[in-house]
Amino acid sequence: MSHSRNAHLIITARLISDFGAFLNMVALATYVYLLSNSAMSVGIFLASRVGGGIFASLIGTRFYRRWSGRLPLVAFDLLRAGVLGLLLIVPPSQQALILPLIAFGLGFGNSMFAIGLNSQLPRLIEPDQLLKTNAWITSASSAAMVGGSLVSGLLVAGFGFETVFALNALTYLLAAMLILPLRFKAPEAKAGSDTESGEWSALVQGLRSAPVVAAMLAVSMADTLGSAAHNVGFPIISKLLTPDSASTTLGLMLAVWASGKLLGARIASRMSGSENINLERRFFYGVMLMSCGFILMFQQHSLYGLLLFSLPAGLGDGFSEVGLMSRLQREPEHLRLPIFSFLTLLQMTGFGVGMLIAAPFYAWWAPGAVVLLFHGIPLATLLTVKVLAIRRGRVVRSSPTPAP
Repeated sequence: MSHSRNAHLIITARLISDFGAFLNMVALATYVYLLSNSAMSVGIFLASRVGGGIFASLIGTRFYRRWSGRLPLVAFDLLRAGVLGLLLIVPPSQQALILPLIAFGLGFGNSMFAIGLNSQLPRLIEPDQLLKTNAWITSASSAAMVGGSLVSGLLVAGFGFETVFALNALTYLLAAMLILPLRFKAPEAKAGSDTESGEWSALVQGLRSAPVVAAMLAVSMADTLGSAAHNVGFPIISKLLTPDSASTTLGLMLAVWASGKLLGARIASRMSGSENINLERRFFYGVMLMSCGFILMFQQHSLYGLLLFSLPAGLGDGFSEVGLMSRLQREPEHLRLPIFSFLTLLQMTGFGVGMLIAAPFYAWWAPGAVVLLFHGIPLATLLTVKVLAIRRGRVVRSSPTPAP
């Protein structure tokens, strides 16, 4: 019964905190631009946010080895609420100086919360319920994205930025209250060294013994570069197709994509087969569907075509996320934490570098060509993984499930 209660609390907490995250993603970027009237300031703000995530990935393993359980998760919710609260007490004339600090704090808090929750989920949920719980978490995140993205602009227009920031801080406080009643199983005895070099050495050894997991991380890194490219391209394609209503088009596109992701997560949880090999295939095929969906999206010349292909792009995202999270959580206790820290490092670095590399291409090429190039990277990585597996004489297959 406690595990069922845990699942409900986690899903609700993720729904509320992700709603807040998407609310501030839209509102803060707009606020920074209005305050500074400088695209460079927006770039610094986004880079600081990514920097916070990278820093979290580097210290996450050591931190959660020392402090695990629910209290660190609550602390990172309070941290996110606190840094947003600075915008309510610092005069607007002085906010330009602290906005990069706020961005860093949000990026750090978001990533530390994700590392702690994802790596400890098997201590909260029974193994046979992990797939279903991950699917509901992905669904909640998708619903939060639809709500946060669409509501943010309306709330800013109706009530102003301060009200939105206060509401945003409140979402993190509510999420913290939902985390407090969680009950964790005792951690398994940790094998290996406590030193950071020992952790990374254990990770390398673990990935060598599970080459499919290493391949999933490589594909995830490549996919992050594609994601960076289409995120930069979203406002550009919206303005090209509908010059007079670019923001409306962008909101619709994100809503359809997130709806597809929600649907993909629900389908993934209901498909037969929950062995490692099924989760791995779900991830690989999901990435393929997502990248092909985004490539086709950016080849369209009408709003209807754009929205039509947003759906399969979202479906693939939902499939791949559920497959990846559920599969990585099958790894032994001593490997889960470094794997999730490493995954966050790959994703944050790939996204940050990808945005810097992709942005200039939009000045030289059409959006469709840029997205084709960058989403071709995960597709090429998938093909390489397959070719390497065939050359070694073994089709990509599951590594053994660890004994409970």
